[in-house]
Amino acid sequence: MAVNITEKAASEVKRIMEEQKLEDGTVLRVGVSGGGCSGFSYALGFDQKFDEQADSKFEVNGVTVVVDKKSALYLDGTTVDFYDGLEKRGFTFDNPNAVKSCGCGSSFSA
Repeated sequence: MAVNITEKAASEVKRIMEEQKLEDGTVLRVGVSGGGCSGFSYALGFDQKFDEQADSKFEVNGVTVVVDKKSALYLDGTTVDFYDGLEKRGFTFDNPNAVKSCGCGSSFSA
């Protein structure tokens, strides 16, 4: 399993899926893309598609997670959490593979 989703993050994902009335079979897709101030940006979204050859699929805390195999190389061991504080609110990434992260936490270099 490349990515771990905390219980708090899983609860928020389920809340969003219910609020947006997403179809059964919707998965949480976690990935990386080129860009951002540190080289790579985290990608988090919902998807209906799953490619058995290009993606890894697993369940964490009741959420079905899909990670494409290229992103899995950069995300191995990453924990996705949800932070709800006075100064900010949103998903956070704790990536042991990140050599450097930007101040906002949405991009990294490996």
